[in-house]
Parts: sequence; structure tokens; C-alpha cells
Amino acid sequence: MLFNSYEFIFIFLPVTLIIYFTLIHFRLCKIASVSLVIASLVFYSYWNIGNLPILLTSIISNYILGVYIERHKSKLILVCAIAINLIALGYFKYFAFFVETVSGLFQLNLNTQGVNLPLGISFFTFTQIAYLVDVYRDETKKYDKTDYFLFVTIFPHLIAGPILYHKDIVPQFKNVRNYFFSHKNFSAGMFLFTIGLFKKIMLADMCSPWAKIVFDNASAVTFLDSWIGALSYTFQIYLDFSGYSDMAVGLGLMFNIRLPINFNSPYKATSIIDFWRRWHISLSAFLKNYLYIPLGGNRNGESERIRNLLLTMLLGGLWHGAAWTFVVWGALHGSFLVVNHLWAKCNIELPKYISWVLTFTCVVFAWVFFRSSNINDALLISKAMIGLNGFVVPADHLFYLKKAIPDFVPVFQGYLYVFDSLRKEIVVLFSMLILLLCCPNSIQLLDRFKPNRCSAVLLSICFIISLLNMIRVSEFLYFQF
Repeated sequence: MLFNSYEFIFIFLPVTLIIYFTLIHFRLCKIASVSLVIASLVFYSYWNIGNLPILLTSIISNYILGVYIERHKSKLILVCAIAINLIALGYFKYFAFFVETVSGLFQLNLNTQGVNLPLGISFFTFTQIAYLVDVYRDETKKYDKTDYFLFVTIFPHLIAGPILYHKDIVPQFKNVRNYFFSHKNFSAGMFLFTIGLFKKIMLADMCSPWAKIVFDNASAVTFLDSWIGALSYTFQIYLDFSGYSDMAVGLGLMFNIRLPINFNSPYKATSIIDFWRRWHISLSAFLKNYLYIPLGGNRNGESERIRNLLLTMLLGGLWHGAAWTFVVWGALHGSFLVVNHLWAKCNIELPKYISWVLTFTCVVFAWVFFRSSNINDALLISKAMIGLNGFVVPADHLFYLKKAIPDFVPVFQGYLYVFDSLRKEIVVLFSMLILLLCCPNSIQLLDRFKPNRCSAVLLSICFIISLLNMIRVSEFLYFQF
């Protein structure tokens, strides 16, 4: 079930809220928690009920393994438990990729049909691996089955994150005050949900066709085409995923549960290090705490840190999907981080605007590989972006450019070509860039939010506009990761 669907907004959400708080009203708090677990399983099953046994098997087996690890503090059991999770994730997510790679190398005709990727498997697997590690580290308290089930399945985060940590979430289930309806939390939740819905429907989905036409025709794009496609996807993936995260955090607040913030204006970053402190924060924290630091972090010298950074980002790239394009994306960001760290050691500060331009440009070029169907397409688009396919202007800009270019530079006039429809894209993309750079993000807006008539009217307008434009329900991009 999608957050941006009529059945979720008008049926699932209100019914779940009514049942949950009605049970609490009659002091049936435990049953209310169970009802939320059941609602979350229904939410998950709505997409494909065939995935439900996989989710339940994962939760039950990890809970049992967690109990054993807690009792015996056995590193062997922990390693086996992590291996079981990774094998399951590897089979569903990477088996087809492995078979296709082997088939290509040895020219075999191997069949990979029948292995379907369960929705959200990366998120609920990583959530539970972090839990098992913390159990071994003695950083958990004894959780009962209902709390553990609710922690893993709670529907706002289940399909596309953020990745949850037990120490942030489970204690909230124990707080009696969280079991009573809060007008303040509900209005804040509606505020965030509406912002996220608007970002998804009115902004991210607008960019989608502009990116698609470029990435589907990589061999034919020109300089301006390529930049429009790359920037469209750059804004689409941020607005889409941060929109989902806003909606998830907002839904959590409606139930008095505070989910972690996942984005903090990443395109304002002035370094790649800064970017990863702002982008997909829950994944960045997981990679740092459960991969980079266990590998040794920066404890054993510069060469070891470089190795650990590259390995962490390579695996972080592969986490997003079974394709070489994701591996290259991870390798690029790993390389950017290495350069960033080495540059920081030189104690040479660049002007902020130059740092921002360099960072943003690196991020945009990396997104080209992330979005492309294959590495060859990514290279073709990248070549066009640096002008190797010629500086052809594929738009109806000839009239406007002729006005702007003085008569004494006729050489430029000869290179202008006329195509239609790109003026709108350029204006919209430039406006989005200014919006993302100059305006506060949704969490900053939430801090300033005051439930009053003015805010109610503005939210109602945004909500109605979003509903009226939900003509075609589109999936969130991170569903595929």
C-alpha cells in the first residue's frame, strides 16, 4: 500500500487510528499495540501477500536468535545470525545479479526467473542486524514479543525506511504518555505528512518524465539534454525519498512515535562528508556504526581509513541494488570521501560557494550512474554533460538566445538548433534549485509550525492540490532498493 493512494489516506489510516486510540481509551494498551502490529502486516501484505511469510520468518527467527545471544553472549551465534540474514538478503536481492554476471562471463544461458525481491527486505534486515549486534554488545534491554514485532513492522518505516534503532524506538512503547491521543503531535504529524505528499506528487513526480526520457535515450542526448536529465533525477530522488521520509515521520507522530529524521537539506552541503551527514541519515549511521567502525575505522592509520571508506561505500552502493551501476556509484562516493579527507588534512579552505559547486557537481555526476540502466548509458550521459557530444541546444531557445547573443559574435549563432519544449524544464529545475538552497527544510518548518487557522488553511490547500493531482499513483523510488 502506498502513502500516496486514496485507499491509504481515506481508509487504512483513519481506520487504524480509530481502532488504536479507541482501544487505548478503554485502557487496552497491549491490545492497541497488537492492533498496530496487525495493521502493519495488513499494510505490508496489501502489495503482495506472498511476501508476508518471508517477513514473519525473518522477525520470528531474529527474535529467537536475539534471545539466545542475550543469554549466552556467544559471538558464534551472532556471526551465524548475521550470516543467516545476509544469506537471505543475498538470495532474494543478489542471486539473479550473480547468475547474470556469471552467465555473461562464461556465455551461459542460466535461468533466474522465480526469485522476486520482497518489498522492504533491505530495511527490515538491516534494522534487525543492528538489533542483534547491540544485543551482543549488551546495549539492549529485554524486549517482549509485541514490542519487538512492533519495532520491526511499524508501517510508516517498514517498506522504505528510515532504518530504525531499538534504543530510539522501543522505549517509546513503554512510555505511558505516548498511549494517549495528542492534538499537538497529531497536528504536527498532519503537517509533515502533507508536506511529504506535496513534495512527492507535485515536485518529484513532475521531474520523473524529464529524467526518464533522457536516461532512456542515452545515446542521443546532447549537452543541455544531459544536464536536464541529470538535474531532474537529482531533484526527483531527493524530493521523492525525503517526501516519503516526511510522511513516515508524520505518520509516526500521529501515533505519538518519533521516528528518526532522515534528511537535512543534503544539497546545501559544502563537502561530500557534509553531504553524507545530511543524506539518508539512518543509512549513513548504520554504515558508520556497523560496518566502517568494525572494519577498523580510522584507528590504524591513513591507508587503513582509505580502505575502510572505499569498502564501506562500495557495500553501501551494492545495498541499493544488484547492478554494477550501484557499485560504481558507491565507488565514486567512496573516492570523493577519500579526497575530501585528504584535502581536509591540508588545512586549505575554499570559498563556500566553490565548495558547494564542487560538491553538488560530484553528487549530480554520481546520480547519473545510480539512475542509468547500465554503465555504458551512464558514460554516454556523462560524456554529453562535459560537452563531448557537442554543445547543441535542444530547445526553442534560438529566438531568445539570438536576442541575448550580440550580433558581433555570429560564430555562436551558427551552433544554435531549435527543438521544442525545454524552456519549462529549465525554469522549473532552476526554481527547484533555488527553493532547496534558500528555503528551510520540512523539519525546520516543523520547528516553526504553530497549529492555527492560517496554517490549517495553507495545509488544506496543499493537501487538496495533492489529492486532485493523484491521477496516477506512482511508487516511491526507494521501494526498489
